Amino acid sequence: MINKFETLDAWKESHKLVLMIYKEENYRLTDQICRSASSIAANLVEGSSRNTKKEYRQFAYQARASLEEAKYHLLLAKDLGYINESLYNKIMNQANITGKLINGLINYLGSRIQEQITK
Repeated sequence: MINKFETLDAWKESHKLVLMIYKEENYRLTDQICRSASSIAANLVEGSSRNTKKEYRQFAYQARASLEEAKYHLLLAKDLGYINESLYNKIMNQANITGKLINGLINYLGSRIQEQITK
């Protein structure tokens, strides 16, 4: 399984392309960051209202994917010079805390699903 997208040549070249295209598009990027960030919490809310732990877990996975998308958009904003290194690090620290909690929720829900199956 490939975990570190930063090591992929395809990602490196696509990131260069995005940097070239986004140079003058800071408002659009801000909108994308806001949408992906709000999607994290929205997926957790929607998942918690579902009828089964399995459905809830799927929404937690979607929240984690939205978090990773937001983290990329933040990296892009930093690389384009829209945000400074200090702000980037502060936001990424919060993103990493959020990611650990989402992973814990996914693991918890997975153990609950397993308990339901074995009963």
